[in-house]
Amino acid sequence: VQLQASGGGLVQTGGSLRLSCAPSSGDTLSSFAVGWFRQPPGKEREFVASIIWSGTRTRYADSAKGRFVISRDNGKNTGYLEMKSLKPEDTAVYYCGISTNPYGLEPQEYGYWGQGTLVTVSS
Repeated sequence: VQLQASGGGLVQTGGSLRLSCAPSSGDTLSSFAVGWFRQPPGKEREFVASIIWSGTRTRYADSAKGRFVISRDNGKNTGYLEMKSLKPEDTAVYYCGISTNPYGLEPQEYGYWGQGTLVTVSS
């Protein structure tokens, strides 16, 4: 599965963005759990949020709780990450990935990274 994240950009502190994740390979996302990860400049990739195949269970990193919402629309074959109250420390390249376990929420279960999208939050 090849994934494409989109929706990043430059936003001021306190602003909002919605990221999208869709397969660029013609595959169907509905069989997989979807996760969002990010890689800040000079740092390693870190977990942000995950959602099971049905969308009924989610998991968030502490840094995302209360500000970010992960969702999916299997009919549109797309996953989303809604980000609000953005901070400069949210600046990173954001990636989406999948878990072949449709109920997978644990960060270590994820792979198949696609091209990320850059989010820059100015102070």
